[in-house]
Amino acid sequence: MEPSARQAHSSNSGNLAQQFLVAMPGVVQGNLADTVIYVCEHTDQGALGLVINRPTDLTVGGLLERIDLDSSLEIGPIKDTPVFFGGPVQTDRGFVLHVPVGEYGSSIRLGEMALTTSRDVLQDVAQGHGPTRILITLGYAGWGAGQLESEMAQNAWLNVTASEGVLFHTAPEDRYVAALRLLGIDPLMLAGDVGHD
Repeated sequence: MEPSARQAHSSNSGNLAQQFLVAMPGVVQGNLADTVIYVCEHTDQGALGLVINRPTDLTVGGLLERIDLDSSLEIGPIKDTPVFFGGPVQTDRGFVLHVPVGEYGSSIRLGEMALTTSRDVLQDVAQGHGPTRILITLGYAGWGAGQLESEMAQNAWLNVTASEGVLFHTAPEDRYVAALRLLGIDPLMLAGDVGHD
């Protein structure tokens, strides 16, 4: 059995980095209700994740213009890709989840992916030779020490090993259902009071 298959429904107490968190209906409220979050970091000091299913009206091309980066013709269809609401923390700051990892000023390596917050990755995107797969958010979702563990214990989130297919090749409006299907859950069968086994 591959490690990813064994981890498909990991315990509440483990490290949730590089996993999806799927908000439980009726449990997670406010601006994180009905979200799928990719967890970038999870330590005993807290966790940082990006909402991956909340596109904004801003496109990548619009973002590049806003930060005074002229895009070349080689940028192609990525210009019209939406920028996402990544969470309620630092909503004026951009976070770029991308493959391949590349060499950028401020990156955290996440397996085959990286999370970059420095402008150089967007300069590469504007010039048409940036990462081949990107997801850009404004803001992030953050948890303090023990906060995410507490929410997991209250069955606020389901977790599953993240899939690049869901991140980069699934329409934003389909990502919630796609993440549930990774867990083998039919969204029609999900009730607000159901949690982990």
